[in-house]
Amino acid sequence: MTNAVETRGLRRTYALDRRAKTGRSEVVALHQLDLEVAEGSVHGLLGPNGAGKTTLCKILATVLLPTEGEVRVFGRDVRTQTRKVRRDIGIVFGGERGLYTRLTARQNLHYWCALYGLRRPAVRARTEQLLERVGLVDRADEKVEGFSRGMKQRLHLARGLAGDPRLLLLDEPTTGMDPVSARDFRSMVDELRREGKTILLTTHDMDEAETVCDVVTLIDGGRVLAAGDPRSIGALVSRHERVEFDFVGPVAETVRDLLDLPGVVGCTSVSPGRHRVETADDDATKAALSLLVDRGATALTTSRPRLEEVYLKLIGDRGMAVR
Repeated sequence: MTNAVETRGLRRTYALDRRAKTGRSEVVALHQLDLEVAEGSVHGLLGPNGAGKTTLCKILATVLLPTEGEVRVFGRDVRTQTRKVRRDIGIVFGGERGLYTRLTARQNLHYWCALYGLRRPAVRARTEQLLERVGLVDRADEKVEGFSRGMKQRLHLARGLAGDPRLLLLDEPTTGMDPVSARDFRSMVDELRREGKTILLTTHDMDEAETVCDVVTLIDGGRVLAAGDPRSIGALVSRHERVEFDFVGPVAETVRDLLDLPGVVGCTSVSPGRHRVETADDDATKAALSLLVDRGATALTTSRPRLEEVYLKLIGDRGMAVR
């Protein structure tokens, strides 16, 4: 499988105002970032504020240039083959950037399709196709200034598809969408994958990442922390499985005995009467299950850590703090 995106040793810095009393002359947004996005895949980019996600998207979109390193989109260098790279990408950044709110949805799409060089009959046909795809046919002739945030985001998505791109960059694509619209969006992503599109999306919605992404990359401080299948990346936190169980009555002795088992790395309470055992290997899981059955535990289940737990474990729970 070929790669739609490849970065090698990517570094991007921003100069600081010399008057700022920080003791630093620059901010490093991306630090020696190596990334591969397979063609035809949906690749999620996860990280806290200031992690470098949007900077990476802007470099791929040729809005910013790398400070150091190599960046290629479908084998083309973003520095030397900028025009060809731009033909292959569609961009959906969050907020209202790029929408003309005093125009209607149909007028916005006519304009964007024309910018991609489509002739008038093709502009009309493409616009109607996009309006149908994002569910805005009934509101197509209303001014965008009256749209809800979710409707504007759907129009953003239509704009990103105007040039029929091979690579679609989505920055927080479901922000402001109601649950039904978000569900429809995820179905649309699956359709685009089946059509052979490559999608790179940034999101803080762990359920969204697990649902639509083939691969996720966790970044922080401009560095890759982990990458892999969102359903198996939990091995970074627990190399095998964890066991959850219900226990009626005093549980302290059972917890002590569980922690004495080789390969059991922890035991915590997840809710009243419900407990979780973290294991490091298959033998530890079997031993924990055997002990719990002997002690009369009920509702035993085994599972791997979810993506959200991996995210918090690797990045830390630092809220809105920016490095």
